[in-house]
Amino acid sequence: MNGGDATLPPTPDEGATVATVDQVALARLYGEPLFALPQDLYIPPDALEVFLEAFEGPLDLLLYLIRRQNFNILDIPMAEVTRQYLGYVEQIRQRNLELAAEYLLMAAMLLEIKSRLLLPPAPRQDGEDEPEDPRAELVRRLLEYERIKLAAQALEALPQHGRDFWRAHVPWAPSAAPSWPQVEVDELRAAWAPVVRRARLVQHHTIQREALSVRETMSQLLRRLQGQRYVAFDALFDPARGVAVAVVTFVALLELGKEGLVELTQAEPYAPIYVCLTYTPT
Repeated sequence: MNGGDATLPPTPDEGATVATVDQVALARLYGEPLFALPQDLYIPPDALEVFLEAFEGPLDLLLYLIRRQNFNILDIPMAEVTRQYLGYVEQIRQRNLELAAEYLLMAAMLLEIKSRLLLPPAPRQDGEDEPEDPRAELVRRLLEYERIKLAAQALEALPQHGRDFWRAHVPWAPSAAPSWPQVEVDELRAAWAPVVRRARLVQHHTIQREALSVRETMSQLLRRLQGQRYVAFDALFDPARGVAVAVVTFVALLELGKEGLVELTQAEPYAPIYVCLTYTPT
């Protein structure tokens, strides 16, 4: 050192801090950030396990063992199934004792059924029914579980809102001007029928002859419609004047519609029919 300024090399802690200021920690080890993988990283062989099958309970495991080996569920070979079942239970018992408790209960039931099958049948008295197969209750539970499982899978396969599809939402604003459908002949006939029935109920039994003019009635209808936006169809008829006047009024209304002087509108099927002028009177 000959009188010049010299910079001392950074200590290991200072160098590590400078080198890792702008880095993101890969992991944390005992609370300390780890910015690089250690060179001597070693993973024991038993530290990584891959479970290829996941079971939802003892019945699920039993059903899997039976279906995988194509055993007849109505004639289960208890010795082989019990041996495989106990092997699986022993594996999960070593890692999760709480999870194995439910499986151990089924293991006890399998051992009981196996022991009952090994015992000779008790002698039957005359008239007694044949003793039930010790496997019958287990078979019943397995078949019921399989039906429920298949039904759950079928429900899961159905399209679900939010998972398989979404409802379309289209903004819609109603139009200011209503859209009136055109009136059909059958609808006019249906509206005309109650007018005739009411006219017959209030008609008078007076024999007289009244001169009726379709053209004059057309003029009367036009004068009545002036100054009004819409008039109900049945309001244009006067049942008290009889059926003849109602018929002439109806014919006059049809003639006005044919000539384009009036318009018959209806908001929706079977709704009331309204009549309005197609021109603005001067």
